Amino acid sequence: MNAVLNWGAVALSLKLATSVSLILLAIGLPVAYWVTFSRWRWKFLVEALVALPLVLPPTVLGYYLLVGLGPRHFAGRVWQSWFGHTLPFTFGGLVIGSVLYSLPFAVQPIAAGFEGVDRRLIEAAWTLGASPLATFRRVILPLSTAGAVTGVALSFAHTNGEFGVVLMVGGNIPGVTRTISIDIYDQVQSANYDAANRTALVLLLFSFIVLAVVYGTNRRALAVWRRRA
Repeated sequence: MNAVLNWGAVALSLKLATSVSLILLAIGLPVAYWVTFSRWRWKFLVEALVALPLVLPPTVLGYYLLVGLGPRHFAGRVWQSWFGHTLPFTFGGLVIGSVLYSLPFAVQPIAAGFEGVDRRLIEAAWTLGASPLATFRRVILPLSTAGAVTGVALSFAHTNGEFGVVLMVGGNIPGVTRTISIDIYDQVQSANYDAANRTALVLLLFSFIVLAVVYGTNRRALAVWRRRA
């Protein structure tokens, strides 16, 4: 049995995780800002919606995405009319599914970072005439960098390990939708346990290193902040 890593699946997973992380950074910043600072009475409904993928079985989310992005529904028909193909079983479909499934892993750490910013500094910036956007760029974001870094890192690591949503939305097409987690599943199904074990070990070590770097960076940043305070 061949125990060599499937580098095509590894490369596809890294491409997917990078794309999703960048998209979630762009989406997560405004969503986390709104969740943190909005005074809307019913904002807990939005918070629950953002956190839903944490408790929702990935196959459920994958099923609804598969149906919703298909040619029988409005979003799928619009996409097909614009681009000539549907989203399911394509890399674009994987990106959309992964963005939705990893959304709380980006928004919640970023929101926690925003909540940790001293409100007196924000109010001082407003008193000095800074606009909300300038206050965000010059005060809030620099003081919550650790939360943003954590959100991006967790999104990246989580996307690399996705299985249910990826399988439902993308299937198992070599070079197109076969990610590293799908490759492990294939190896197990083929009783190629040496290859499955090697690939799983690489994914395990990679995830551990990402988390260790994130927590270590956050601890150093906290120590520096305490010394300055």
